[in-house]
Amino acid sequence: MWLVRLALRRPYTIAVSCLLVMLLGALSLTRMQVDIFPVINIPVVAVVWNYPGLSAQDMERRVVLISERGYSTTVNGISRIESRSISGIGLLKVYFQPGTDIGAAIAQISSVSSTILRIAPPGITPPSVIQFNATNVPVAQLTIFSNTLPEQQLYDYGLNFIRVRLFTIPGLSTPAPFGGKERQIIVDINPQALAAKGLSAGDVVSALQASNVILPAGDARIGSTDYVVQLNSSPDTVAQFRQIPIKVVGSAPVLLGDVAQVSDSFAEQRAIVHVNGKRATYLAILKHSDASTLAVVEATREALPLIKASAPQGMELKIDFDQSVFVRGAIRGVVREAILSSILVSLMILVFLGSWRSVIVVCTSIPLAIFTAIIGLNLSGDTINIMTLGGLALAIGMLVDDATVEIENINRNFDMDKPITVAILDGASQIAVPAIVATLAICIVFFPVVLLSGAARYLFTPMALAVVLAMLASYVLSRTLVPTLSRILFEGHRESDHAKEEPKSIGGRLNRWRERAFERLQSSYGGVLELVLHHRVFAMCVFVLLFAVTAVLPFLVGSDFFPSVDVGLMQLHFRAPIGTRLENTEKMLMQVEDRIRQIIAADEVDTINDMQGIPTSYNLAFVPTDNVGDMDAEILIALKPKHRPTDGYMQQIREQLPREFPGSSFYFQSADIVSQVLNFGVPSPVDIQVEGPNLDQSYQIAQQLQEEIRKVPGAVDVHIKQAIRYPALRINVDRDRAARLGLTEQGVANSMLISLSSSSLIAPSYFLNPANNVNYVVAVRIPPERFDSVDTLMSTPLSLPGSAAPLQVAGTPQTQPIPQPQYETLSNVSRVVPDSVPAEVNHYTVQRVIDINTNIQGRDLGSVVGGIQKKIDALGKLPQGTRVTVHGQYEVMNQSFRSLLLGLILAIVLVYLLIVVLFQSWMDPFIIMIAVPGALVGMLWMLALTGTTINVESLMGSIMAVGIATSNSILLVSYANDARVEKNISPLEAALEAGKTRLRPVLMTALAMIIGMIPMALALGEAGEQNAPLGRAVIGGLLVATVVTLFIVPVVYSLLRKDFPTRHLLDEKFAAEARGETFEVEGR
Repeated sequence: MWLVRLALRRPYTIAVSCLLVMLLGALSLTRMQVDIFPVINIPVVAVVWNYPGLSAQDMERRVVLISERGYSTTVNGISRIESRSISGIGLLKVYFQPGTDIGAAIAQISSVSSTILRIAPPGITPPSVIQFNATNVPVAQLTIFSNTLPEQQLYDYGLNFIRVRLFTIPGLSTPAPFGGKERQIIVDINPQALAAKGLSAGDVVSALQASNVILPAGDARIGSTDYVVQLNSSPDTVAQFRQIPIKVVGSAPVLLGDVAQVSDSFAEQRAIVHVNGKRATYLAILKHSDASTLAVVEATREALPLIKASAPQGMELKIDFDQSVFVRGAIRGVVREAILSSILVSLMILVFLGSWRSVIVVCTSIPLAIFTAIIGLNLSGDTINIMTLGGLALAIGMLVDDATVEIENINRNFDMDKPITVAILDGASQIAVPAIVATLAICIVFFPVVLLSGAARYLFTPMALAVVLAMLASYVLSRTLVPTLSRILFEGHRESDHAKEEPKSIGGRLNRWRERAFERLQSSYGGVLELVLHHRVFAMCVFVLLFAVTAVLPFLVGSDFFPSVDVGLMQLHFRAPIGTRLENTEKMLMQVEDRIRQIIAADEVDTINDMQGIPTSYNLAFVPTDNVGDMDAEILIALKPKHRPTDGYMQQIREQLPREFPGSSFYFQSADIVSQVLNFGVPSPVDIQVEGPNLDQSYQIAQQLQEEIRKVPGAVDVHIKQAIRYPALRINVDRDRAARLGLTEQGVANSMLISLSSSSLIAPSYFLNPANNVNYVVAVRIPPERFDSVDTLMSTPLSLPGSAAPLQVAGTPQTQPIPQPQYETLSNVSRVVPDSVPAEVNHYTVQRVIDINTNIQGRDLGSVVGGIQKKIDALGKLPQGTRVTVHGQYEVMNQSFRSLLLGLILAIVLVYLLIVVLFQSWMDPFIIMIAVPGALVGMLWMLALTGTTINVESLMGSIMAVGIATSNSILLVSYANDARVEKNISPLEAALEAGKTRLRPVLMTALAMIIGMIPMALALGEAGEQNAPLGRAVIGGLLVATVVTLFIVPVVYSLLRKDFPTRHLLDEKFAAEARGETFEVEGR
């Protein structure tokens, strides 16, 4: 009460405080980041090993496995390690526990990696150690294309010039370009010319290294001048490379141009990108976990004009697949729902109270409470997102609760002809305890969020914080601002506000109609309640029966982790027959895309991009892809804003493409930002892993399980991620014969690596282009097109020791015999046999796994995984060391559900104990909590009737409904106790009077919340499907909980509250007992 008295004595202080809240709230709003989700801080460190030409199996056994064991025994705070080994690339993702010192972890990983280099295959480069977050996802693509410029120029400009313009944007990171051709100085050696000179590819590499060096020569101090001495140790032009001598054969030096074609060209293309059917390249725009999607994309757009102005003529740049459009639409949708909710709630208050002054008092407190919550969110480092905005939109209905109950009680006392100040003080004192208990009860029910872990905790903690802050602010405002405004607005307006208007005025007639309507409602309710109170056993039986019937609903409505949203994006993975060459895959890919354009209406397709082949190793760390070879491609399809349901198009593509392209496989992957964030890098919501030491055996089990899972209703795109049998040629060197010829395995392997994969790794050499000051790799290789048969491959020349004279032949007389060229081919020391190898080997916490990825369509996640689990159980006993586990969203969903349900039980207990403290009774809290089962019953029936699943959003809505239902019951039971003390009436009479008197505030509170949730429940805005389950759960829970509060709670009160309530008299009782007197309640 002291707060109310202070507000009435210091109205200017209250006014200034409210103005400061508005100013600070507006300032906080402009400074907070805006994004789709809160910051999800799950730290990950990626380690990327790169060694082109090394098979996936060798990468796994000789690099990745050693790394995993080293990290797991040395690095602190690891949660799990996932690894992926493909041809030439080893990618490890080390996930850490929340709160881990990521800087120290990176230092430990780098240290261990340096040690591993000593036992790794010779020539492998140190790994890239990259810190990022599990929720770092692409938010846009910066497409680079041209009708006139070659692909290598597009790639080169994107890599060396566009990226350096973008890296200064806060919160943005972008790896190397996807697609295009990497510019290199290519030395294409001629095997026949080498053979004729008795040389090998190794000789060419050695000569190139010896003649292309950057070494200082020092200073020469001659006379009075200090000269910097420079050598032409590195060629300045591509043409100069052709003049590099290799060796002296006979008496003449062999120049590089004699045995090779040197050109400013590009490396062998491993990845191709098409944009709407034309070759291009693109940069993936990724945001950091704590950055705003809107800010990153907007800053990128602002940088584009400057980049375009300096770009080569004919180069075009544009932003595709802009996720900020969806984010902005989702945020606007939630804000629109909140505004509409405020309008509806204001109209509802006007109908119930019939006073525009009351509406002004109540509605003034709503924005102030929201601004207070925003200030708190800003101070806690949270962002503006659909979760925090959803929490504030959810709170709007509750924000009017405190103010509405306060103003209704003031009006009731004012109608008793009390002076306005007395009416305010009496009204505030009468609801002081129920108001604080109701507010604390709503805040306590959000305690389950504290028990959440992983992604769910990051998602829902900001929402709970927003609601709690707004509710606490609402309570303070109801004790300060509401009394102050009430005294200002109501003083001197008793007649106009209380049905004494001119009889013929519109306001007077509306007020009289409203009052008569409410009196009829109150009378009818009183009659029905009296009937129920005289048939209490029957009423309780009906309630128990309804609760029992509802118990089966959780098994019927299904369960999901998070509601799905149609954002008009599809990502289709296409895999041609394993081993298909890149150029052949490209032809098939163009046919696939043409067919997709026939399936999707032409006026609904915005953009179709594809990425074929394997991107650079660095890119794999940032952008997950299932591509493991030339036969793989990912097709990203963006639909225009007004399009038919995306699921329908996906189903047509699933049905038609496999029939028209036999031997190829197709499956969809997560494309929108919501799914990518919630999947944490996994391409599908369900990932079944077959773990075992024997890869072939695990693959057979996975194949068997794959066929069974396809029979599960709702399971679509069921596929094994790994390609196990990639065609290979195994070359077996005859060590004895090689040794007699002076050859070693290392020499043979180096010659083959240079010939097939270039010399860029084992003997790196660079050319500094003076035109742009960029260093380009100089790569020695045999042109790939020359290896058109196995015989050509086996004719690769291997030079023998002493086959040619060195460049310096000092002291050699001209009459000395000239040594004849000697060489051997690969076929003379080895034989080749066909073979197959895994194209990809995956580990989960050091164990080999085969992944069966599955999407969900037309059914809930829980039911589909339940069917999958039955198929897993039907496998029977598995081989020793083999097990099958389910990962993905289902794993996170189960963990979140367990935490929420446990937290909900604990919250109910805490609310009960809180009410015990404030009511000083064990029985009253039990009676109040009878409304809780009603809220849960209503929530389940509403979900069942609207076809909504149980998910974390609907569970949060049920928690909210429990809190509001409890607060309404507190009002009724508190008044019943007061009536028994003041009027000395029976429990039944007190229950009847409490129901009739508190009908208006109970209905106002419940209807304010229900009406406020209608826009959210209808999912009217863009991405409205995300928060719709929350709104529906609240509406359903309150509808039934309000009926229970108004009918069942009085019944239970009349049955159980036989003892006289003594909370009001505890002080008197203690004083009497302290004096040694007997304390008795008069009339008891």
